[in-house]
Amino acid sequence: MSEHLKVVLVGLPGSGKSTFGRQLAQSLNFPFYDLDAMIEQKNKMKIPDIFSRMGEGKFREMESEMLAQALSYDRSFVLASGGGCPCFNDNMDLINSMAISVYLDVPLNDISDRLEGARIQNRPMFQGMEGGEIILKLKNLLAEREEYYNMAKIKLSGSDFSTELLISELIHQLRK
Repeated sequence: MSEHLKVVLVGLPGSGKSTFGRQLAQSLNFPFYDLDAMIEQKNKMKIPDIFSRMGEGKFREMESEMLAQALSYDRSFVLASGGGCPCFNDNMDLINSMAISVYLDVPLNDISDRLEGARIQNRPMFQGMEGGEIILKLKNLLAEREEYYNMAKIKLSGSDFSTELLISELIHQLRK
């Protein structure tokens, strides 16, 4: 690992990677990057459009390329990965070799509450779903992805964790 502190947040869609990532980056005075936003900007296309036009395989390829590019930056930063990013193309191994990974393990009911309503429009995977359907989809995703998420160097569990808590965990990791 380089002398720069690179923090990559992983977890289910709606777990707060982008929101918490921005707060953490601000607390550390680091730049914040959102992997999905970087992919959209580079391809001049929204993620749902990439999926529908090019398929998930091509998206995952783009995602892995963008992740490798971001991890090669010669600076400290906080990066919010996409929910599926750690689960494909050995991405979690790459993340762990070049950064400190943090799994945001948020209760499914809390994520479901966040995904319901207006914000669901930005989440094509959950479009047209309500409470129970969202929970079921989240349970299935977690069953598929949890083994990858659990490879993270730091795990924050619960619905209310603070940047201060994570900063103290990061310091502990760096001292190891």
